[in-house]
Amino acid sequence: MSLFDDNPKNAGNDPLGHSELPAPVAPPQESQLHPFPLTSGEIPPGDPFTYGATHPQPYTFATRSQSDLDVPWSWGHFFCFIPFAVVSLVFIQIIFTVYYIQTKALSAHPTQKELQQFAVSKPVFAVGSMVLWYAALFLFLYLTIKFFYNRPFWESLRWRKFDPQISKLPTKPWLYVLSGCALSFLVMLATAKVKAPEHAPIQDILKNKNMAFAFMGMAVFVAPLAEETIFRAYLYPLFARTFGVWTSIILTAILFGVMHGTQLGWAWPIVIALTGVGIVFAFVRSRTETVLASYLMHLGYNSTLAVLFVIGFFLAKYGKLPHP
Repeated sequence: MSLFDDNPKNAGNDPLGHSELPAPVAPPQESQLHPFPLTSGEIPPGDPFTYGATHPQPYTFATRSQSDLDVPWSWGHFFCFIPFAVVSLVFIQIIFTVYYIQTKALSAHPTQKELQQFAVSKPVFAVGSMVLWYAALFLFLYLTIKFFYNRPFWESLRWRKFDPQISKLPTKPWLYVLSGCALSFLVMLATAKVKAPEHAPIQDILKNKNMAFAFMGMAVFVAPLAEETIFRAYLYPLFARTFGVWTSIILTAILFGVMHGTQLGWAWPIVIALTGVGIVFAFVRSRTETVLASYLMHLGYNSTLAVLFVIGFFLAKYGKLPHP
């Protein structure tokens, strides 16, 4: 018996006696890939793994909704947000009150009037508590949108750049800042003969120099961002999906005006004027489909009021001419 196979039929084969390798199989033609493609929801015949290997199906990625009102939160989220907002505000104010009682800056059993006077005289108490409250609301929205709904935070709230393809208004940012400035002058003219009551918190705030400047700083750097996020980014699309766009514009504007009612001593002509301002902000938000537009208007509006206050303050203090 020889080491190699003497059979001439196997001449040229592997000397170790391996059998001839099978010829490669040609890939199936395109017409063979989908001899009977499945429709949506149809169960494949036989073994689904075998069918999937021999009859690959075409696939597409789900297109992202372009609707301005396509937001992940619902009324269930809203009914969690409102109690959180109330409880967090009360909790923050209690923390500040306890701190000032412990440091002897406030009596151990302050009356409601004492608390109100103390709040409008201490910038850290009034302005600091509001800034922390806004931060708590932002944290609630961020955690629920980012981790509970697994959606991008800023995009979901429609904080995005102007898009000329979807905006029904101009997309120049400076136009909205100037529009906000013009709107502030219009409101001042409309309410020129109306004055907040003497007991209104805003009057006490403006009488205290440190408090007034802290309040104006918050009005420019914090309030537009926080209020636009809450009213025009969070509440507007939720209301619009249920009640319609125009109803949502009016509802969010009423809430916007009422929110400022307490600090204005419920001077109703001014509250109504601020409701009108809220309507303009919400309308701009709806037509541009970005909260950036209403934010820039809000920023221009509040900045104009702050600049006029500073000018008036320095004129009142240094602008008097000496008597001869």
